[in-house]
Amino acid sequence: MSNEEMVKEAVEEAKAKAAQEEAQAENASEDEEAAAETAGSDEAEAAEDSSADEAGKDGEDPDSANEDAGDASKTEKKKLFGKKNKKDKKDEKIDELTDRLTRQMAEFDNFRKRTEKEKSQMYEIGAKDIIEKILPVVDNFERGLSSVTEEEKATPFAEGMEKIYKQLMTTLEAIGVKPIEAVGKEFDPDFHNAVMHVEDEGFGENIIAEEFQKGYTYRDSVVRHSMVKVAN
Repeated sequence: MSNEEMVKEAVEEAKAKAAQEEAQAENASEDEEAAAETAGSDEAEAAEDSSADEAGKDGEDPDSANEDAGDASKTEKKKLFGKKNKKDKKDEKIDELTDRLTRQMAEFDNFRKRTEKEKSQMYEIGAKDIIEKILPVVDNFERGLSSVTEEEKATPFAEGMEKIYKQLMTTLEAIGVKPIEAVGKEFDPDFHNAVMHVEDEGFGENIIAEEFQKGYTYRDSVVRHSMVKVAN
């Protein structure tokens, strides 16, 4: 079971326990209120009867005494039920633990995302480092194949070297390595490195006239800039 599943299971158990204890607390609170209300009613009636009796003894009007007793009963009920029941300590503890667990889950999720991002960045850094070491091999293949004459291209050796080169480039392309377009394109310092300038009416302004070393990108990130000659 993963950490995330364990955390979810713990949350569900805490919620179920909290709901059960809350229901028990509500039932107990209702019983207490009913008992208190019954006791309050009994006390109020007793107070009314006592007031009426005392009023009769003192010669006072029983109705007036009953009214006073009624007011006293209302005051007593306000004292009994006017204050809101305080939250049970168990409920407060459950809320505290639930809040703490929720915050820990959020922190764990942030940690997981941050770790995945760091791992991805480390992978890309390692991949770019390996690609940089492979590119000189690709350069040597291209130089060697460009020096082969038309007669030699039909030889088994030249054909074998051509196949190896194509397989190497296909593999690099499959993992996201692509050559940077240069000749005939407008100079872009993000992809090209100008090592020479020339005035040539055959090219437009700031156009690449020649490429000395091919550049490559890995997943839209430059691994090596193209070394070029820029016209005008």
